This record gives sequence, C-alpha cells and structure tokens, in this order.
Amino acid sequence: MRRLEVKASRSYEVLIGEGILEEAGARLKEVASPKKTAIITDDRVRELYGDIVEKSLRDAGFETENYVFKNGEASKTMETLWDILEFLAKKGLTRSDMVIALGGGVPGDVAGFAAASYQRGIKFMQIPTTFLAAIDSSVGGKTGVDLKAGKNLAGAFWQPSLVLCDHRTLDTLPDVTFSDGVAEGIKYGILSSESLFESFETGGFRENMEETIFECVSIKKRLVAEDERDNGRRQLLNLGHTFGHAIEKLSSFEITHGHAVAAGTAIAARVAKKLGLTGDGEVLRIRECLEKNNLPTGTDMELKDIAEAALSDKKRRGDRITLILPEAIGSCRLYPVDKSELPGLLEGCLR
Repeated sequence: MRRLEVKASRSYEVLIGEGILEEAGARLKEVASPKKTAIITDDRVRELYGDIVEKSLRDAGFETENYVFKNGEASKTMETLWDILEFLAKKGLTRSDMVIALGGGVPGDVAGFAAASYQRGIKFMQIPTTFLAAIDSSVGGKTGVDLKAGKNLAGAFWQPSLVLCDHRTLDTLPDVTFSDGVAEGIKYGILSSESLFESFETGGFRENMEETIFECVSIKKRLVAEDERDNGRRQLLNLGHTFGHAIEKLSSFEITHGHAVAAGTAIAARVAKKLGLTGDGEVLRIRECLEKNNLPTGTDMELKDIAEAALSDKKRRGDRITLILPEAIGSCRLYPVDKSELPGLLEGCLR
C-alpha cells in the first residue's frame, strides 16, 4: 500500500492499495471518531461495493445510513444535493458525524458539496471506485454540481479527511469508464511527467496501477498545496477542461467527462501550435496517445457553439479566460485571452 499526504487547509492522507476496501472502517477510525456515517453513492456502485463498505464501517463501531441515487452525470444537480441535505437532517447527523463518498466523480462531487454545506460543514471521506476519481476528483477538495448554464458552476472547496483508493475496484469498470480516467492520466503526463506520458503511449501504465495512481496523485497534491483555491498554478489541472466542459454541455452530457477532456486536450495542443507555443511533434504525440487509448481527438460541433459554451466555464474571470496550453510533453503554461479572441484561436483547431 502507498501513502501520500495532501497538505491543504485540512491535511489528510491518500491510501492506495489492492484489497483495502474492507479496511475502510479501521482506516477511518484512525483519523476520526464520528458516531454516524452517511454513505452517499449511486445505484451501480451500491450494488458492487455498498455492502463491503457498510460492513467495514459497522465492524469498526460506526452507525451507517445509506443514500443512493441514479448513476450518471444527470444526477449531479441541485435537486440531488437538496435531497441529500434533507436526508442528512432526517437521519439526525450532527457536526461530529461524517459523510462517506463512495463511487466515481459524481458521488464524490455531490457528497462533498453536501458535506461542505450541511450544518456549515461536516467531515467527509472519499472512497473512489473509478480510475478518474482515484487519480483526480477524489483529491484536492473541489466539490460541486452542474447548473443548466454549465458544469460545476455551484460548489465549494472542502477537503476530505481521508481518501481510500482500492484499485481492485477498477477491474469492474466498463471500458468507456476506465478510459475516462486514462484521459486524465494522459493530462497529468502532459502537465508534469514525460515518463508518465510514455507509460500511456505504450500501455505500460496498466502493469502497475498502484504506481500509476500514486504518480498522478503526487502531481496533483503538489499543485493543491501550492494553490488550494485554484487562483494560480492549480489551474494547470484544467488542461483540456475548458473545451471539454463545453463539449460535455453541448452533448447534454452524453459524451462522458474523460472523453470530452481528451478531445479538449487535443484541441488545446492545436491551439498551442497555432500560437507558436509548441511544435508539430508534440501535437502528433498527444493525438496518437489519445487514439491508442481509444479516446477522441476533436469534435464535429460548431465552432461558435464551442466558443460560447467555453465562455460560460467557471474559470472565466470577467472578459478573460485562462487557457491551459502545452509547450512540451511534461510542461504547460497558463495563457489568459480576451473572450473576443477565443473564436479566432479555435479556428481550424477543433479536429
């Protein structure tokens, strides 16, 4: 088992191992002593892992309650958040109790936002069960829900007290869900590690999932420690996300997050080449790496629609939006542009 400490407004450990799901209760008892825990998950994850986690918590002396919602991005709404808050109140949770987020990015984001909101903040634990959640969304404290205007437009920064990642759960993922996480892993390689990127080029990342997860989380924890509130270098983690979120929104979330981010990453690389920030070789490597992992490298959506949707992204500040653009494999930069420049920059770069 590997351990990482994330240093933020609340410092906490990330535990990464195989077969540690059954240890959830014992591990939680090392860092907190709530009387009640509310397990927030979706219907698919509940069927696979709900009983294991609940038994572990009860064996460690915790009371458990369960809130289950329908799997998918369509559940990441204010309505779901409201229902969870009412559930927590009905079950009598107090500030000394805890929320457990069990599942992928959607349960993690919604449960985390509920924990941040309920009684002005109670503790929560992340138990990611997807590759994407393991390497990205479970760490760093970003929580939230989608609004009609765009993705993750309501939320809070609320750090977990513990992240427990049993990479054995990745064995049950459908291919499309696993590849969503691959897109985020490729992103980390482009941001900060050519050797990590090469492992996704060759497929070697699959040979030691524990080490792959550890390396991705190590990159993220450094940026979170430096810039918890996402006002500076943490924005680098948004590589591919501005355009990716636009694609997600325009598809009514039929295109999954990771696949949209993959397309957005390839678009960002082409924009970087257009601006003279990177070369043909880097753009080609990024495209081929995505293709080798069965991920998209662009979109057939209309340029004006992508530009308009991108400008509703939460990363926009006034009339400017900060793009994350690759300079080389292992190095990216923040590139603020005026909103009026965006359509021109995207011309010829969507596919």
